[in-house]
Amino acid sequence: MKYPIGIQTFSEVINGGYAYVDKTALMYKMVSEGKYYFLSRPRRFGKSLFLSTLEAYFSGQKELFAGLYVEQKEQEWNQYPILHLDLNTEKYETTDALDGILNRYLREWESKYPPQWQEPSLAGRFEVLVKAVYAHTGKQVVILVDEYDKPLLQAIGKEELQSAYRSTLKAFYGVLKSCDRYIRFAFLTGVTKFGKVSVFSDLNNLTDLSFDHRYAELCGISEKELHQYFDESVQQLADANGMTKEECYSKMKLDYDGYRFNLEGPGMYNPFSVLNTLSSCRFRDYWFETGTPSFLVYQLKKTEYPLEKMTTAELSTDTLNSIDIMDQNPLPLLYQSGYLTLKSYDKEFDTYLLGFPNREVEQGFIRYLLPLCSR
Repeated sequence: MKYPIGIQTFSEVINGGYAYVDKTALMYKMVSEGKYYFLSRPRRFGKSLFLSTLEAYFSGQKELFAGLYVEQKEQEWNQYPILHLDLNTEKYETTDALDGILNRYLREWESKYPPQWQEPSLAGRFEVLVKAVYAHTGKQVVILVDEYDKPLLQAIGKEELQSAYRSTLKAFYGVLKSCDRYIRFAFLTGVTKFGKVSVFSDLNNLTDLSFDHRYAELCGISEKELHQYFDESVQQLADANGMTKEECYSKMKLDYDGYRFNLEGPGMYNPFSVLNTLSSCRFRDYWFETGTPSFLVYQLKKTEYPLEKMTTAELSTDTLNSIDIMDQNPLPLLYQSGYLTLKSYDKEFDTYLLGFPNREVEQGFIRYLLPLCSR
């Protein structure tokens, strides 16, 4: 079996014969029942691949979905113009960095769909562009935004810069509401959620799937999917490590399972660690070894939060669902970044208890992150 480690393009996964866990049932449910969506998930959890799957679907590339759920459900396979904005590729150290990448995307799209007039602001150009795409094609536009929050996260600790980024992105993403009649579908992803007082304050038409139990399996690998798609690979992993298959499944669950995005949904395995383990036939802390985000270390140092209490503190739903209070409490940031997960819920007080999702994260936190925060 070939494992798509680091491959985030759906067509490359399918055409290259790589393993693919079919998420198209949830994709079809989304596109059939709604229009505007937001999803936050930890890094390396499959968000970019899912966006690429959406792009292939809305491009009408039926041949890529042979044998998948959506092949039988979709009858029309309409093609829509797609604007795919990926903010993960830039290093955001100045206001020019964000303006520059938005300007590059706009220039590229404007060359393909020339607008009849030009607006001076980036948000104004985006609005005119969406209308121009509709005018050129006669079809509504699909808008996909990957890592919407990357500029904001890299600007943590630089208040003036982050304020500028928030202002720019709030206006830019606000086009999704003002151009509703020209838009067929919009999907934004990120690691965190900058909430009601931030970039989404005017974008109240977004459906947030981050806590939705119906979409808990949208990214990651469930227990059922691990057995369904990778049972033979787990046997090979077990043989390579002198284990029975049952022992191997138990170790994988202990090491990589346990991410819960809603307590009604299943625990999810970290796909990056699972695929690397199956590929190399070695158990290691693959996700943690890719590095600790600098914004997280900075915020933990700044708040001086007693980390020994982070698995006993209770958080309300509103607190957990936004990182706008991160200057006082870093736990929502730790949760949304994947270092903590939901463990239990107190219905009477509407509060959640958090904890480490699995052994990889707990041991990695103790070995690598705590020493960084204590320097």
